[in-house]
Amino acid sequence: MVIITAGMIGVGKTTLTGKIAEHLGTTAFYEPVGENPVLPLYYNNPEQYGFLLQIYFLNKRFSMIKKALSDDNNILDRSIYEDALFTKQNNAEGNISDMELKIYLELLDKMMDELDELPKKAPDLMVYAETDFETILHRIKKRGRDYEQFDNDPKLKEYYFHMWEAYKKWYEEYDKSPKMKLDLQKYDLSDDKNVDIVLAQIDEELKKIR
Repeated sequence: MVIITAGMIGVGKTTLTGKIAEHLGTTAFYEPVGENPVLPLYYNNPEQYGFLLQIYFLNKRFSMIKKALSDDNNILDRSIYEDALFTKQNNAEGNISDMELKIYLELLDKMMDELDELPKKAPDLMVYAETDFETILHRIKKRGRDYEQFDNDPKLKEYYFHMWEAYKKWYEEYDKSPKMKLDLQKYDLSDDKNVDIVLAQIDEELKKIR
């Protein structure tokens, strides 16, 4: 059973991934953020480092999804399937050129073709987490990563809003596997009762798949 979690920056996806992995007794693959040397550079200068950041993430996520699909007993905190969402938004924001986007998409297509050659070609379930935009901002501020803070950077706040909107469309169009949506505003995972409710919802979806 391979599950991927998806959702906007700050939505609570990493916490959700850990809770699901613990619940199912499986391995969690976390998004490479803390050890990512490019991410702080990107937030400081997105025009210079946008393309480099996306190539860095694409490489890491490709390795993660290949290993997860090969082992067939894992959960991934964000995956290659939503990677292009960030790249296209960076292109729309002017951080990535049209030529860079073209090169990125060609590389992504080749990677997806390689995944199609694996015995297991896609995850069993995609779990999408959402909240309203104000909750996203609150959680980004609360977790305190300096380079993510937007109080004195209206352009960064606008970028977050555009990504939040883009994710809604991405979820509706996602068709690589069965999918489900979780309201992590209503069910804040800082409350253990909500964790139990969310895990029960996931269990119900997994029953349908199995």
